[in-house]
Amino acid sequence: MIVKWRKSSFSGGADDQHCVELGCLAPEVGIGVRDSKNPDGGHLTLTPAQFTDIINQLKRHTEH
Repeated sequence: MIVKWRKSSFSGGADDQHCVELGCLAPEVGIGVRDSKNPDGGHLTLTPAQFTDIINQLKRHTEH
């Protein structure tokens, strides 16, 4: 399976040290999250519900 990875628009920081890429895995698998500086280092696989929960938690955290 070929995954098309997309770099987050929020990636960056000093020396581009905060780099996250997302990839839509097979529908029954979910969403992949990886470090764009180390694309061969593996990825975290999340279900759509887990991904939504993490995004919502991050939004709440940054609002404070």
